[in-house]
Amino acid sequence: MASLLYRVLQIRPFRICLSPLITKKTGVFYVTSKCLQTRSLAQEKPQSQAKVSTRNHDKGLDKIFQNYEAVIGIETHVQLSTLTKAFCGCAYNYGSQPNTNICPVCMGLPGALPVLNSKVIEFAVKLGLALNCKLSLNSKFDRKQYFYPDLPKGYQISQFDIPIATNGYIDLDLPVELGGGHRRFGITRVHMEEDAGKLLHSEGGTYSQVDLNRAGVPLLEIVSEPDMRNGIEAAEYGAELQRLVRYLGVSNGNMQEGSLRCDVNISVRPIGQSEFGTKVEIKNLNSFSSISRAIDYEIARQAELHSQGLGDQIVQETRLWEEGAQKTVTMRKKEGLSDYRYFPEPDLQEVILTEEYVASIHDSLPELPEMKRKRYEQLGLSMQDVIFLANDVNVADFFDATLAMGAEAKLAANWIMGDVAAYMKNEKVSISEIKLTPNELAQLIDSIKSGTISGKIGKEVPSSSLAALSRNHMTSSSLPTGIYHNILTITDPAEIEKIIDKVLAANPKQIEQYRGGKTKLQGFFAGQVMKESKGKANPGLLNKILLEKLNAKS
Repeated sequence: MASLLYRVLQIRPFRICLSPLITKKTGVFYVTSKCLQTRSLAQEKPQSQAKVSTRNHDKGLDKIFQNYEAVIGIETHVQLSTLTKAFCGCAYNYGSQPNTNICPVCMGLPGALPVLNSKVIEFAVKLGLALNCKLSLNSKFDRKQYFYPDLPKGYQISQFDIPIATNGYIDLDLPVELGGGHRRFGITRVHMEEDAGKLLHSEGGTYSQVDLNRAGVPLLEIVSEPDMRNGIEAAEYGAELQRLVRYLGVSNGNMQEGSLRCDVNISVRPIGQSEFGTKVEIKNLNSFSSISRAIDYEIARQAELHSQGLGDQIVQETRLWEEGAQKTVTMRKKEGLSDYRYFPEPDLQEVILTEEYVASIHDSLPELPEMKRKRYEQLGLSMQDVIFLANDVNVADFFDATLAMGAEAKLAANWIMGDVAAYMKNEKVSISEIKLTPNELAQLIDSIKSGTISGKIGKEVPSSSLAALSRNHMTSSSLPTGIYHNILTITDPAEIEKIIDKVLAANPKQIEQYRGGKTKLQGFFAGQVMKESKGKANPGLLNKILLEKLNAKS
């Protein structure tokens, strides 16, 4: 059945005209459409419009920003990492050949009935609790009616008036370079729904093909309160949601795969005005930096229109972010709630949660990003350290495991943020893929502290030798000195004395000058000894023996 469906849409301007004929040819169903159009700003009828500067920090705009403020909310769709889709047994694998993971249910064929995936409920409750929401013990599914070529049923199964979670919030800390400070953003609701398919556009733009692999994939939509005021706050909010779903294990959160998608709603109003301005939605945002730049552009566009008395030209619409042009353009006028004609989904029962079920999920929640950051601060780490370590759940787990092996927090943080991070960047691997274990790193740090390895030599180990510090080379929980045969500190006094004698013999003139009063030459001799020992000589023993030799009566 999966191989039978492949819709081809003939695109022509100005109107949609579906052919009344569906023909079967060579095992493929074809549906032709003469006029599917997405209009851009350039295609619209010209109108009197203010010229908007793309430079948000232009001096001419500074005064505008002093008089207007932005009101920003974000709708985030999170694709859940379930084994099967929301209402059928089909798997979803990103990158699969088109229409290879579909069945009558996700294709919307007549007579096919949905069966709810219980894992979707579990993940929704997890995220609702993590976002400090109030859970609805009784919720339901609804049908959201609209036509789009990649929506096979002609409606989307979603939640409307009774979502599974409401009235929450998320806390985050902005990095110092972005202004710093603590922020709390409200969460209006979290609801469950299914994803639509995907349009594959031809190079010439004359037709599009429909891939229904993604149709029916479970989503959680997170709707924020309009609490953000600039692009930086919005981008950091999105990044914190990404961290959260990864910590919870409910989604991989990869924006490049569409596993996390953000639609931004933005309006501009005069400072002091309580009413919101006309809301514009921005789509096609595939990175957090794009979110920040798109918002800053849109603030400038709307604020300048207001300042020139052209605020009525701001209409409720959906706009696309064009990365190349670094601007937003009109996509379509925004539908209202009445256009969707919601009504309860008749083929699915109510979702009923028990207090015991919710409590069991609450008890299983991991330490979340904000909690982890607070704990790291209490360890005496700087905010820069805290944000870096807590940003990736795998890095945080590696750091925590290193601490559990007895490593000092600051030293472990320095190693992970410095040498280990540099190694991962150079080798293009994640911390889960490197061969160094937390136990080995803790032992390496301990070896440096105890003097078995000098600090100078120890700092040179990871970038060149991380691969050598692998599980394959470890024979027990203790640190095998054989691994470090070329970096171990020389602590044998006789061996150090032998090197010192060699250096002194090679520099009789400098010895004479030292004994004549130029005592600063001690640093010269120490440097020569370290050079001769390739940095391995124990500094304490070296200076003790060297001073005895230099001050000895000839």
